[in-house]
Amino acid sequence: MGFLDFVKKQFIDIIQWTEEGDEVLAWRFPMRDMEIQQGAQLTVRETQAALFVHQGKPADLFGPGQHTIKTQNIPILTDLANWDKMFESPFKSDVYFFSTRLRLNQKWGTSNPITIRDREFGAVRLRAFGIYTFKIAAPRVFYQKVSGSRDTYGVGDVEGQLRNTVVAVLTDHFAESNVPFLDMAANQAELGAAIADKLRPMFADLGLSLENFQVENVSLPDELQKRLDERIGMNVVGDLGRYTQFQTAQSIPVAAANEGGAAGAGAGIGAGIAMGQAMTQAVSQAGAAAPAARPAPGTCARCAKPMPAGARFCPECGAAQALTCPRCNARLDKASKFCPECGAPQAN
Repeated sequence: MGFLDFVKKQFIDIIQWTEEGDEVLAWRFPMRDMEIQQGAQLTVRETQAALFVHQGKPADLFGPGQHTIKTQNIPILTDLANWDKMFESPFKSDVYFFSTRLRLNQKWGTSNPITIRDREFGAVRLRAFGIYTFKIAAPRVFYQKVSGSRDTYGVGDVEGQLRNTVVAVLTDHFAESNVPFLDMAANQAELGAAIADKLRPMFADLGLSLENFQVENVSLPDELQKRLDERIGMNVVGDLGRYTQFQTAQSIPVAAANEGGAAGAGAGIGAGIAMGQAMTQAVSQAGAAAPAARPAPGTCARCAKPMPAGARFCPECGAAQALTCPRCNARLDKASKFCPECGAPQAN
């Protein structure tokens, strides 16, 4: 290398990264054809990490603080480059910075319904969504498996992979748990904790740490949700007949409002008649099942005092007595020879 080339060569004596946004996870310090000077200052801020990379191989990792770069504190790089321990010349190396801050409120959700077999409803299609929080926990692993040698690597570059991982684990958990949908929807915190336990090793394999995972909603498609609401309503009312009457009553104002005019009124009246007939039939059946009470045999219809058989007037109150059957106490006409109720012969 000539003298002029040496003069043009620039040496780096300050290495740092000032983050300008929340999106970037990994950033490569711009080296171009420059070399790092022995004794250069490496500044790593809080929630950052810096990784030296020699010819694509990850070397020394630095945490937050002010570091003076010398051969003595970059032993892995020294070994990879086959430097002598007393090596004091400028050197080339890539330096990658990583943001280790928490990435809060990352959204996840099922783009398509998940079909599972439910003990109560049979095959159902569920949708679910929620949020999670993660951070880079192992920059060396993240560099090797995720970000690689790109100049910049952001949250948007990895969120698709993480979302797919979440949905895959969610689907497997639904299939294996055999928990009814109603119990699942009512215990979302427990559901989230169970899924998080399965996700953490998968995140760690990428150099990430899953700090929080929440299931915010588990829902059914609209059609199945409507059926579920109807079933709950029927359970609240008590039985199918009463639920039908309840639904009929609810439909009267809706029909009148939606149709309008005579058609709406006719629909409302028709629904009301149907409900009235159902109620009338129920009342009639109840009335038929409970026959009217009759006076006890051999007693006065007015004062209920005992009377001799065949007496036409009460000896106590003098009230005239209607003819009754001595066997069943049914009322008789004077000319009756047999009781119309029980068929017993009557003495005239």
